[in-house]
Amino acid sequence: MVTIRLTRRGGKKTPFYHVVVTDSRKRQGGTSLESVGLFNPVARGADVKLRLDVARIEHWLGQGAHLSDRVKQLLTVYRKQAA
Repeated sequence: MVTIRLTRRGGKKTPFYHVVVTDSRKRQGGTSLESVGLFNPVARGADVKLRLDVARIEHWLGQGAHLSDRVKQLLTVYRKQAA
């Protein structure tokens, strides 16, 4: 099953996440099919906190992919900000 989920990057105490499309059987830091966004929970100033490629996410959802709980929340927040 294909899942859209977060994968952690960044250093100690500075989390940074990529939103990736991956096979759910792969480990979290493993290879992914496509990167569709990023999430920086500790963004300050001019740093980007959330960026998603909604068109590609919709494409993968049409192909049968599932969203993780956190990505579902982030997508809802991103859509509210865009409106």
